[in-house]
Amino acid sequence: RCANSDREILLADWLNAVVYEMATRRMIFSRFHVEIAEDGTLSATAAGEPVDVARHSPAVEVKGATLTELAVKQREDGLWIAQCVVDV
Repeated sequence: RCANSDREILLADWLNAVVYEMATRRMIFSRFHVEIAEDGTLSATAAGEPVDVARHSPAVEVKGATLTELAVKQREDGLWIAQCVVDV
């Protein structure tokens, strides 16, 4: 496998930022708006709610994104697919 591209590393970095926000704010996020500028700068807004253990029943806590199976690809129809294995 060839080295990860800039967009794949950007995905991992962003996921790690989301994991950090989840842990420090004790929130679960469910909606995201992400934009990547021509210069590669990522800006995003996340919406969610405080964790309610009884309602959300979290099984594990995500610790961070890994480079395992990290991929960002554009499909022929123009949609993007992103994948990443996370450490729990």
